[in-house]
Amino acid sequence: MVGQAPARPVPMIGAGWTVLLLMAVLAAALISLAVGRYPVSPHTVFSVLVGQLLPIQPSWPDQAETVIMNIRLPRVMAALLVGCALSASGAAYQGIFRNPLVSPDILGVASGAGAGAALAILMGASAPGTQMAAFIGGIAAVSLTFLIGGRNKTGNTAMTMVLAGIMVAMVFQALISLLKVLADPINTLPAITFWLMGSLASAGFPQLAAAAPGCLSGLAVLLLLRWRLSVMAFNDEEAQVLGVNVARIRLAVIVAATLMTAAAVAISGVIAMVGLVVPHLARMIVGADFRNLLPVSALMGGLFMLLVDNLARTLSASEIPLGILTALIGAPVFFSLLTKANQRG
Repeated sequence: MVGQAPARPVPMIGAGWTVLLLMAVLAAALISLAVGRYPVSPHTVFSVLVGQLLPIQPSWPDQAETVIMNIRLPRVMAALLVGCALSASGAAYQGIFRNPLVSPDILGVASGAGAGAALAILMGASAPGTQMAAFIGGIAAVSLTFLIGGRNKTGNTAMTMVLAGIMVAMVFQALISLLKVLADPINTLPAITFWLMGSLASAGFPQLAAAAPGCLSGLAVLLLLRWRLSVMAFNDEEAQVLGVNVARIRLAVIVAATLMTAAAVAISGVIAMVGLVVPHLARMIVGADFRNLLPVSALMGGLFMLLVDNLARTLSASEIPLGILTALIGAPVFFSLLTKANQRG
């Protein structure tokens, strides 16, 4: 018909994107097991993995199996776990606070985890002890934020929680600075600084076993509540009219997302931009419905973190901290998203 605007293409439904991203994650994981300073062919990687399940005669060197199973496999699994946790929790936080600039560390969890890890390193704790201290520090920071923000009597609980989280994060950042001043500049200070920049170099199966319950249980809660998160996009009064207990859902989402973030930061260190940028990218392809947004954000986050970790361990002779790469990649992407949003009005 003359004058009629051309029909816009129908976007792929959330289930289609989920299947596509799942296939991309599996392919990227296999490639990640092959690349590195000790290159392994994809055929060898596949044969080693199959050999763990079926009684086949080994046709690969023992060194290749050691590198794949003991070094690269736990690191790949850690990258997927951390990326999924940060992205899903970022999407959940943005939903319940109705703020697109919210990230998983908005309530102080990253600063609290950093302070806990810095204190543990200063006291000479082992790697598992540092991971546990980081997890406890993140939980403590969010608990303090909730204690301060939960006393709000004005009705704007979301804004009060964000402001309380900013203040708590500043306090823990000051504590980190104090611990750096007290640390030995030769041995302890570099360890604290490197941990705070983020890395999966020390990720192993014990660290995965400690972090997986928190990440997976928190993700399960968010997936069960994802349709209520869509309702939370309205104001509190409208959500209550639709039958949603706003206070209870907000508490459940904060607890689940905090548990995921604290467990992820404890194993990887502080990694910026993932929980802020990836949910925006997911929202661009599947929309704001959390029934689609949450699983797609989780898969995109795992894929993004896996690719960034590959760059971190292959770009140079010495490993590049993950926090540096995610900031260098995420900041231009987020700026591009803001520019497109401004152009659309």
